[in-house]
Amino acid sequence: MTLEAIREQLPDYARDLKLNLGSVLTPQGAPGLSESQIASIALSTAIASRNPQLVRAIETWAQPHLDAAHVQAARSAAAIMGMNNIYYRFLHLVEDSEYQTMPARLRMNVIGSPGIDKLEFELLSLAVSAVNGCGMCVTAHERKLREGGIGREAIQSAVRIASVMHAVAGVLEYQAAA
Repeated sequence: MTLEAIREQLPDYARDLKLNLGSVLTPQGAPGLSESQIASIALSTAIASRNPQLVRAIETWAQPHLDAAHVQAARSAAAIMGMNNIYYRFLHLVEDSEYQTMPARLRMNVIGSPGIDKLEFELLSLAVSAVNGCGMCVTAHERKLREGGIGREAIQSAVRIASVMHAVAGVLEYQAAA
């Protein structure tokens, strides 16, 4: 499955997604991000969006842009944020501040040693957290990125990629079920 085949599968009602899928995965459409950052964000958020067809197409498309470390980091970000986003969203939503004083007791070693630049991993973590809807994590990752010198334009581009991956995955799932 190619990215172009995915675009062709999108129905007329998702025409804007088709156009956005063609633009947000380019340096012009994702200002502030390198090609490898675009590809790793697309891969991590496609995985987080849980559509195997989209993941395979993004893996194929991203291959020329990513080394093995970035592929592994994209997979790791989707995995670790899948866990963290549930846990920290609970902390955010439950109206009992005592939970925030308790240790998480969840292993998160990959965050300390992601195999790629830590700020790049933060970008992936932010994008996946946006897909998973964890406000506490989005806020924490955005803050760390800004403190690390990453500009708002790059951060916005990462979240725009995440939004398109998630929306395309949803349409593909709906079309397959219809």
